[in-house]
Amino acid sequence: MQVLWMVLAAFFFATMGVSIKFAAEYFNTAEIIFYRGLISMALLWVLARKQGVTLRTSLPGMHAWRSLVGVVSMAAWFYAIAKLPLATAMTLNYMSSLWIAAFMVGGALMAWRPSPATPRPALHMPVIVSLLVGFVGVVLMMRPSIGADQGLAGIVGLMSGMISAVAYMQVVALSRLGEPEQRVVFYFSVGSAVAGAAAMLFIGVSDFPGWPALWLIPVGIFAAGGQLCMTRAYANATTRRATLVVANLQYSGIAFGGAYSVLVFGDLIPPMGWLGMALIVGSGIAATVLRARN
Repeated sequence: MQVLWMVLAAFFFATMGVSIKFAAEYFNTAEIIFYRGLISMALLWVLARKQGVTLRTSLPGMHAWRSLVGVVSMAAWFYAIAKLPLATAMTLNYMSSLWIAAFMVGGALMAWRPSPATPRPALHMPVIVSLLVGFVGVVLMMRPSIGADQGLAGIVGLMSGMISAVAYMQVVALSRLGEPEQRVVFYFSVGSAVAGAAAMLFIGVSDFPGWPALWLIPVGIFAAGGQLCMTRAYANATTRRATLVVANLQYSGIAFGGAYSVLVFGDLIPPMGWLGMALIVGSGIAATVLRARN
């Protein structure tokens, strides 16, 4: 079941990306974040009530930090989705596994204090090689897939994956402290709605477009569904091997995004772009496996 939950989560996130691209023609990023948070918050509140899960928490500070990091990552990702081919934006965001591996290797070296009793941490060269291959994939993908006027969006999309890695580690920390997935996703949705509303005070509000505003509804629904399915997948993975399978199946979202990008939006991605995506997926899977071993 954990396999099906993760594939379903990847499908939901890719479909959310389609909705965002359509909604971005009429609404700015702050508005999309606000409505995404508001709709998801209402859905999670109903679900928590139905399942008898209390939303009261003893860890408000951790939820606030997770929401802040998550909202920044989400804003960067939504901006990239609006400006780039969907497959490219999805791939850049899914580099979070590579960033997590980089943080773990770099963090171990930074925390080391030279002394006879504490030898230097292992460099884990296979992990470093997988990181380098992943970034080669980024170069290959961005050169043919991103136009001259999309350079900023490409950098923002790359940053969304890095910040997403920090948010993911915060979710893991909350789960280890016993916070149920409904509560974690609910407070993230609250943070999204608050941050979006605050940003709208400075960015402004778009004119109401009429029927196209309905694209905001699937953004919130698929976002909440994807978050819940992903959390459920990791919760059901009770062994290390199952966890690795679940973690690597998140890359099916790139396949869904690529299909949507070509079939729905008619994006033309050159062979070099597809090769870059393949390198990123392969290196991400390798980094996940090597990180678990180490």
